[in-house]
Amino acid sequence: MALVPYALARPFLFGLDPETAHDLTIASLSLTQGSALKWAYASGRVDDPVEVAGLRFPNRVGLAAGLDKNARCIDGLGAMGFGFVEVGTVTPLAQPGNAKPRLFRLTQAQALINRFGFN
Repeated sequence: MALVPYALARPFLFGLDPETAHDLTIASLSLTQGSALKWAYASGRVDDPVEVAGLRFPNRVGLAAGLDKNARCIDGLGAMGFGFVEVGTVTPLAQPGNAKPRLFRLTQAQALINRFGFN
């Protein structure tokens, strides 16, 4: 996965509240995924195929649901090298989600806690 653009963007993104940074990242991926700017985050896939439950994946590193709730940047996330991308949460009717703040950084653990809910 291409880390140079992340290293450049990280100080800016970490200066924003986590949910704003998330929304900006999804919007940026959505806008650039079909353009020549995709080079900034596309680095080629790791070719290490795996088969699970009869399904074949290009590699074993996948992205779970919750990041791209509305499937706005599937191609951009796929270009980053994930073996699979899961979108959603999908519900029959729109949901309001939880009240803000609902996304929290655990900087030392290099992790996020996502409590968006079904929005």
